[in-house]
Amino acid sequence: MTLEDDMIEELRKIREAVTPKPAPAPEPPKGMIAEFKEFIGKAGVLGLAIGFIFGAAVGKVVTALVQDMIMPIPGAVVPGGDWRKAVVSIPIGSGMNFGVGDFIGAIIDFLIIALVIFLIAKFAKKAGIK
Repeated sequence: MTLEDDMIEELRKIREAVTPKPAPAPEPPKGMIAEFKEFIGKAGVLGLAIGFIFGAAVGKVVTALVQDMIMPIPGAVVPGGDWRKAVVSIPIGSGMNFGVGDFIGAIIDFLIIALVIFLIAKFAKKAGIK
């Protein structure tokens, strides 16, 4: 090919690239049931709903594990037993009470729940569950 043929070929490619293409014909209207099925399939709503329900159930199991099996251990070690009701009082004005025991208990609950969820996710990954 000569230089002129190469230039003409490039110009044809450019013209083809910049020439407007006709818009695709609009799809015929669908019925509401067909649209709903398409929405459920494409958006993954069903999977999201199943994941949410499963997450709530697992959350209940993990909360029961923490409250009923793990947290009684610190309660047995702390004198008086009910350490979640521990309060720090500061005599300013009419007095200020800080629920330190409940706050520390919430932090411990969070850390244990996070650890259990991490272990579940790690086990699921090893089992090949995505």
